[in-house]
Amino acid sequence: MEASAGTALYPAHRCKTIYLVRHAQGIHNVEGEKDFAAYKSHALLDAQLTPLGWSQVDTLREHVTKSGLAKKIELVVVSPLLRTLQTAVGVFGGGNYTDGASASPLMVEGAGNSGRQPISSLNCPPFLAVEACREHLGVHPCDKRSSITKYRTLFPAIDFSLIENDEDVLWEPDVRETNESVALRGMKFFDWLWTRKEKEIAIVSHSGFLYHTLNMYGKECHPTIAEELGKHFANCELRSMVLVDRSNLGSDSSTYNFAGKIPAGLDMPSDVADEKHAEEASKN
Repeated sequence: MEASAGTALYPAHRCKTIYLVRHAQGIHNVEGEKDFAAYKSHALLDAQLTPLGWSQVDTLREHVTKSGLAKKIELVVVSPLLRTLQTAVGVFGGGNYTDGASASPLMVEGAGNSGRQPISSLNCPPFLAVEACREHLGVHPCDKRSSITKYRTLFPAIDFSLIENDEDVLWEPDVRETNESVALRGMKFFDWLWTRKEKEIAIVSHSGFLYHTLNMYGKECHPTIAEELGKHFANCELRSMVLVDRSNLGSDSSTYNFAGKIPAGLDMPSDVADEKHAEEASKN
């Protein structure tokens, strides 16, 4: 059988499984499809989910629960915009929050004009808001976030500690981030994931961010794989991927590897013995 370069092997401890999710339908998706100019409307500032969007959240939640994925995820990383925060807690959060519970809710009742019951932070992974996985920055008010102070009142159990500025200093009214900049930001974000100890991570982000980042990775793949990576995400679509550490970014050792030779004993493999014998013979 001839050797093939169509496959690759990597040590398991140099791989993470990531679950990429685009937010559910937001009010900006509806208005923007009717009229592209609506994306520049300040009425869509930090756009929230539509009622249909919340139905999409419920459907995806049912899927991740029935498939067993909900029990595997160790961390949820979320873009700090209202529509992604709502999607993340709705899909991966705990059940309905009960007054007097021992932990703060992930989302308070009615957050972001949702009309939804509060969501518990019990029996679910931790949630971490990260600016690096935001949508294109600038020009479109729907992509400008609210203050972290406001978000902390709406989503008390989400960790916003990595966000340095209370107000959105990254969004500019007259400058739209380039596609290339989004892709490079996305690749740096995926590199950053290797600073985390978790091996199964959900990421709730945006169409443009996911599309341009994955297309950048696709440049190194077979055309069929590149095409698969490069498809636009539907609202509330989830795709699972393996993130490989090819540059020794991570420092974790394997949990499952075992050194062997315990107790110690003679164990020279026959192929090594053959090589050693041949080497000694060549010296004589």
